[in-house]
Amino acid sequence: MRNPYDVLGVAKGASEADIKKAYRKLAKAYHPDTNKNDAKAKDRFSEANSAYEIVGDATKRAQFDRGEIDGDGKPRASGFEGFGGFGGGPGGGRASGFDFESAARSRAGGGGIGEDIFSHLFGDTFRGGGGAGPGARGPMKGEDLAAELSVTLEQVASEEKLRISLGARDVDVVVPKGVVDGQTIRLRGLGGAGGPRSSPGDALLTIRILPHPRFSMEGADLRTSVDLPLEDAILGGPIRVPTLSGAVEMRIPAMTSSGRTFRLKGKGLPKKDGTRGDLFATTAISLPAGEDESLLAYAKNRRAARTGSGQV
Repeated sequence: MRNPYDVLGVAKGASEADIKKAYRKLAKAYHPDTNKNDAKAKDRFSEANSAYEIVGDATKRAQFDRGEIDGDGKPRASGFEGFGGFGGGPGGGRASGFDFESAARSRAGGGGIGEDIFSHLFGDTFRGGGGAGPGARGPMKGEDLAAELSVTLEQVASEEKLRISLGARDVDVVVPKGVVDGQTIRLRGLGGAGGPRSSPGDALLTIRILPHPRFSMEGADLRTSVDLPLEDAILGGPIRVPTLSGAVEMRIPAMTSSGRTFRLKGKGLPKKDGTRGDLFATTAISLPAGEDESLLAYAKNRRAARTGSGQV
């Protein structure tokens, strides 16, 4: 795995928003559904997804930056350079107790310097070959499986556990915090079965967030429009505002016009850090159904007063 920052094309100090933007651009360009005849696109898509799993997660990103994990999220080996005094001898290219150069020469008749040097230390089984002889390779990993999962905003907000079918098996998954539409999550070991003694492939699950009749997304924030009765717009007071978890009460000030936006803190979608986004409710004044004689009389008096004073 290459450096995940290089894969996404962002600098090490890039913001979370820039990283998410770069990932979405790559995921859209190389998604298997739109590149069915391009094998390289599938690899780029998988690589971008793996990179985002590292630098798109605050904890894993910090671990990678400190050198604790590699680009695949696996712990980095430490202290190996001290094994057997590697590189410590006066010859510079030799290790104490083991001569890499001589070992390579001794194998020249059976594959040359390209032969796996570590088999001299640990035997052929070190490479997963099971003693199958020079040049043997370990069993291939199972094939990755691509699938899609359509979810509602309510399911994203509640972090509901969902059951999906992957091939011949049903599995339970939870939509991760901070997910964006089109993001692909990797379910390790849930892909195609490999050969004997090999590990299964992974499932690449692309999340599709369904449109909502009342709310629109802006990252973890939500926006909605709320009807404001005329009398409440003039006098102020409490009104009911819909949220993904049920309606809540919000107090508005007197003389509130249409188009004014109010923020309901923490009523948005969950973020990766455990906090939640906000809900922004924009008012839209609604008039009473049918004719209202008192309202008509009021409007006529207001118009007469305005035109009488020279206002248009």
